[in-house]
Amino acid sequence: MSHVLHVNESNFETQVLQSPVPVLVDFFTTWCQPCKMLAPHLDQIASEFGDGARIVKINVEECPQLSVQYRIQAVPTLMLFNDGQLVDQIAPDPATIRYRLSGLCMA
Repeated sequence: MSHVLHVNESNFETQVLQSPVPVLVDFFTTWCQPCKMLAPHLDQIASEFGDGARIVKINVEECPQLSVQYRIQAVPTLMLFNDGQLVDQIAPDPATIRYRLSGLCMA
């Protein structure tokens, strides 16, 4: 059973860019109500995909360099990475997340 990992600027490269599996990154803040509503869905998706994908959260207030690098202007912002590359930015919709992750896991 997999779980959502909290990532910061010091471990972003190893946890996201060097990941052997596709990674969904949730850029969030602690005060964002839509982020709070999305969190249980991400926990469920992490359990469903297990070791086949990685779900990580990045607090934009604690990681300003990553926020600037990936041009985060609103939260939640969800980005998909595969083989160290940003491949998509997706809507914070559980069905869309599952669909896009499934496509990357099968590729």
